[in-house]
Amino acid sequence: MPAYKDKAKGTWYASFYFENWTGKKEKKMKRGFKTKREALEWERTFLQQQTADLDMTFESFVALYAADVKGRIKENTWGTKEHILYKKLVPYFGKRKMSEIGSKEVMAWQSEMLNYRDKNGKPYSPVYLKTLHNQLSAVFNHAVRHYNLKANPAAQVGNMGKAKGREMLFWTKAEYLKFADAMMDKPLSYYAFEMLYWCGIREGELLALTPGDFDFGKQTVSISKSYQRIKGQDVVTDPKTAKSNRVIQMPAFLCEEMEDYIKSLYAAEPTDRIFPVTKSYLHREMDRGAKAAGVKRIRIHDLRHSHISLLIDMGFTALAIADRVGHESIDITYRYAHLFPTRQAEMADKLDMERKGA
Repeated sequence: MPAYKDKAKGTWYASFYFENWTGKKEKKMKRGFKTKREALEWERTFLQQQTADLDMTFESFVALYAADVKGRIKENTWGTKEHILYKKLVPYFGKRKMSEIGSKEVMAWQSEMLNYRDKNGKPYSPVYLKTLHNQLSAVFNHAVRHYNLKANPAAQVGNMGKAKGREMLFWTKAEYLKFADAMMDKPLSYYAFEMLYWCGIREGELLALTPGDFDFGKQTVSISKSYQRIKGQDVVTDPKTAKSNRVIQMPAFLCEEMEDYIKSLYAAEPTDRIFPVTKSYLHREMDRGAKAAGVKRIRIHDLRHSHISLLIDMGFTALAIADRVGHESIDITYRYAHLFPTRQAEMADKLDMERKGA
């Protein structure tokens, strides 16, 4: 494994042959290293990655993991993974060999994450702790499935944190109508929140809407894409899940509102975004409107919960609601069970009658 000095530039370079995935020999060269040691280290890491030698460092394996996974998932999903990988995992495990990371090392990392406090003394949330561990486990699972690692040490240790998020909040219809009244001074904001509340769509789905998604004759809106702002660029992707591709029937009043709004947009093309703003804009408007209306501040996503709770209150089944909002019916039943009290009472009454033979 020699390294060579570029006498003209005073730097080092690595040059060698390796066997590619087809079994054919290829030449590899990389220049610009400050020292011979750096050139040799790069060559060693490259060859380890080619042969999937698990004596490679965690940092080197993460580069393999990224190459394998990045193109298979949505760009915004990869962005979240990438942040955790390079900000929370590589700084701790980076220089350790994959083959030498065991349950003891994972437990030590967990302790560090559990004991973390920011400048205000605030720890990581239980949900975030679980997310961190899940990503670490995903890296080792990848090594087990595809690179012959014997066991996943993160799975052996077990998770930390918990899956349950913050308390689910929602507005009653009366609270939403107060908020909507306060938003009428800005048409874009008013109509955006109307779609969120009365259709129960997600933020990204709302921001991807175009005039071509609406069929005012049938009073429907088609959900087939999602908008994200990633690294300063507008990115439109497929919706969150396959079931998220759906056609929603709009109430007549909302259909009229949206038809008027789209007509008011100057020379809007069928493929133009009708809400050409970002999620941060909606969050600021939510702050403004909640304060002006004197209602509790909820998250943008809680408008989706508000829509679902309204439909439950109106007596619709979990299956019908799931079809409208792009969920699995089991998710609606599980997540919103506490909002079905009348159904529980009805079940108990019918079981009582069944037992008595009525």
